[in-house]
Amino acid sequence: MQEKYIDETKQGEALAIAEKPQNTKKLFLESYGCQMNFSDSEIVASILSDIGYNTTTNQEEADLILLNTCSVREKAEQTVRMRLSQFKNQKKTNPNLTVGVLGCMAERLKTKFLEEEHLVDLVVGPDAYRDLPNLLKQTDDGRDAINVILSKEETYADINPVRLGGSGVTAFVTITRGCDNMCTFCVVPFTRGRERSRDPHSIIKECKDLWDNGYKEITLLGQNVDSYLWYGGGPKKDFAKASEMQQLTAVRFAKLLEMVAEAVPEMRIRFSTSNPHDMTTDVFEVMAKHDNICKYIHLPVQSGSNRILELMNRQHTREDYLALIKKAKEIVPDISFSQDMIVGFCTETEEDHQMTLSLMREVEYDYGYMFAYSERPGTPAHKRMEDDIPAEVKQRRLTEVIALQGELSRKRMQGYVGRTHEILIEGTSKKNENQWKGRNSQNAVCVFDKLEGQKVGDIVSVFVHGNTQGTLLGKTI
Repeated sequence: MQEKYIDETKQGEALAIAEKPQNTKKLFLESYGCQMNFSDSEIVASILSDIGYNTTTNQEEADLILLNTCSVREKAEQTVRMRLSQFKNQKKTNPNLTVGVLGCMAERLKTKFLEEEHLVDLVVGPDAYRDLPNLLKQTDDGRDAINVILSKEETYADINPVRLGGSGVTAFVTITRGCDNMCTFCVVPFTRGRERSRDPHSIIKECKDLWDNGYKEITLLGQNVDSYLWYGGGPKKDFAKASEMQQLTAVRFAKLLEMVAEAVPEMRIRFSTSNPHDMTTDVFEVMAKHDNICKYIHLPVQSGSNRILELMNRQHTREDYLALIKKAKEIVPDISFSQDMIVGFCTETEEDHQMTLSLMREVEYDYGYMFAYSERPGTPAHKRMEDDIPAEVKQRRLTEVIALQGELSRKRMQGYVGRTHEILIEGTSKKNENQWKGRNSQNAVCVFDKLEGQKVGDIVSVFVHGNTQGTLLGKTI
């Protein structure tokens, strides 16, 4: 999260929902990794709710334990394996307990998971959640169950996600699944399959339903939201084969973003994650046109060196990236950016590293997610390149990147001081129960004293009088 600049896997989050009185079984669902996994967990909870499962935050009372996993980094997988080992005693005392692994780790390891983790009864990939009822019947019969088939069509567009946890104010709306970009370091194309987009009308309907149910902010979600392309269904790679009419009437991301902004004009709208290669300036123009679209973009760059970017197959250069940033700031002057950065990629030199630091200084990111390169089995980098940067060099470079981002974040936060911001109250501050926390349009977290009559979900005007590295300090106007 934005107040942390450390190299760590996001810990699993146990998620709970309101119970259906007629349901008799208990589901303990824990999610790891990216926002897509948390969004997928809401789809899973919806599917299982229809076959008798209510979710619980107490794993001891669960009939079914599911871990929705991440494979982006080795540490993420290690965390899941450690978590699975903690269920052994529970399995002994409750032999009817079913334990399953969902998501990217399930897709990557497939049957190997059942062989290695004898505790696991169920392995389900990201495109196979509809099959969960049938797979659970197999486990009820004492058989291991697995479905890791990737789909070119599945978007779960017709499933109304059960909103898990949270304050009922912010929600994710998935608009694309999969990825076609094939960055050499990334396992996502192999665990989530080819890129396909969701019917825009189902997206609009979900956004309207969220507004009607009291939600005040949505995040349009996908591995690459900018490459959203709806032409009637099917993978993006097949668009060239579409009919002339389909191509002429296709909906791209900028158009979808405007459709959502106009459909729910009082809803705050964010989107993530963006890709520099797919981002177009018309997206910035739509952001500038609509006040309810937040002025913030998460735009991963990964490296400031063209040589490393080419090895990563990022399909953009340093110059392309900086030109995009410049254009965005011209169209949306108050826009903010965050980054993803990988240090210590194969053959990275000290000069490459310094180019990353100089790019960060030029862009002046609000915050970022920074990691040392972690080789992932099956990726092009794993197959063709040597992970040749010593661990101590990676760690030193990562420390320098994190320290610089800390300086930049403090500077950016300082730039918000002395101004009034519209803040959506998302909940109580973790550090002070007498204060609210929320975010401004640029995604900066702000804390301020509670006033009588205020409540979660209100948008209030807050004068910011101070800041820390990652937080604004304010007072309600």
